[in-house]
Amino acid sequence: MLKNTFCHIPGIGPRVESRLWSRGYHTWDCVLGGCPEKLPSRLRSTLPAELKQSAAALEVENVRFFQDRLPPPERWRMFPDFRHSAAYFDIETTGLRPDYSTITTIALFDGRKIRYYVYGKNLDEFVDDISQYKLLITYNGECFDIPFIERFFGIEVKAAHIDLRYVLRSLGYKGGLKGCEKQLGIDRGDLDGVDGYFAVLLWFDYAENGNERALETLLAYNIEDVVNLERLMVTACNLKLKKTPFSRSIMFDPPSPPRLPFKPDRDTIARIRKRYFRY
Repeated sequence: MLKNTFCHIPGIGPRVESRLWSRGYHTWDCVLGGCPEKLPSRLRSTLPAELKQSAAALEVENVRFFQDRLPPPERWRMFPDFRHSAAYFDIETTGLRPDYSTITTIALFDGRKIRYYVYGKNLDEFVDDISQYKLLITYNGECFDIPFIERFFGIEVKAAHIDLRYVLRSLGYKGGLKGCEKQLGIDRGDLDGVDGYFAVLLWFDYAENGNERALETLLAYNIEDVVNLERLMVTACNLKLKKTPFSRSIMFDPPSPPRLPFKPDRDTIARIRKRYFRY
């Protein structure tokens, strides 16, 4: 899809890009073979060099080049070219500020393998593991997960990033990750109603009371987040592709659900609900 993309070029927005597509300029090579005459003269003079730079970046898989030039709602375009080196991740914490909070668990999923990390056990392994990927996919990670990780671990996340919050919002889906899931027909089963605050309560039930089932439920919840991120990414990408001339050639099949390593404990969920909530 990146070779069909022009809106990362300064001076070209979605409307100009659509006009290029409608006139048969579907790829960078088409434009390099003869720049459209109806473009402003400034664009005509700079576009070939910009596209050659784009081709060079794609050749060496410099995906950050495209992230830095695409607006957040359009970064889905990186997915078709870099799905082979993409991973979905989500963190759970004891609070919203890294200076006063702790990362309790992290889930990481690359479409094949599920990894999970627990504070006090193997949390530091996450830093090395995400360095294997060129593209990271989150929901609200630009505002929360990535800054939190960088501050907590003292690192810089160098991989490119798609924040599905912006992509889904541009498609009309809002209401947080769980709200978007429900609008797109994703059912969480026993984890329905469990949210970020509930995840904090699960962690403290494990840390203070030694309830291993609370930890397993927290991990089940955290892993459900990242597995569903793949479904949302594929769905969003397909919906975006339907608005382009390329839907017949690039559309993705729904991903097969992986085998999950943990199941939520109903008794633990019910007990916490009874103690802290009115339902």
